[in-house]
Amino acid sequence: MSSPRRSPPTSLTGGVVPELASREHLRAIVPVVRQALAEAERTYESLDAIAVTQGPGLVGALLVGISFAKALAFALEKPLIAVNHIEGHIHAVLLERKQSGNDDLQFPVLALVVSGGHTHLYLARQKGNSWTYRNIGHTRDDAAGEAFDKVAKLLGLGYPGGPIIDALAPHGNPAGRELPGFAA
Repeated sequence: MSSPRRSPPTSLTGGVVPELASREHLRAIVPVVRQALAEAERTYESLDAIAVTQGPGLVGALLVGISFAKALAFALEKPLIAVNHIEGHIHAVLLERKQSGNDDLQFPVLALVVSGGHTHLYLARQKGNSWTYRNIGHTRDDAAGEAFDKVAKLLGLGYPGGPIIDALAPHGNPAGRELPGFAA
């Protein structure tokens, strides 16, 4: 299994600019797929099927991925499998745990998925050798990740804010400042 990643440049813009993200996807898709195949010691011909994110997400970036996957599936005469972006995050975590031998997860579990403009809560259950899950709540406006980005920007910490704030959190002083409306 391989999972190479490349992220669109965001430090200059303070966030993801859809058009720039689409262009970066177009530029990076072939090298990333080649890297994934090399790391997994696979060839195009050895694949059983081609899976692609169908949404939700940035339309331009999705179009790049879907077009590439459709062309690849057609050329290789392989089935094309559409994957929901948000649900894919849940499966990725569960599959990584299973493949690493760390399969001690006690179901049911609550999965918090914070991705782009989406924040969802899913209840995941084990069903035989697979999993089922259902959406039990989601945001309609800013995602939790966007809130971290905005706070980090106000504090001058940089972008993306989530990983920066997460790294700083253990070093905080819980008694350092009382927030109005919150009991100490």
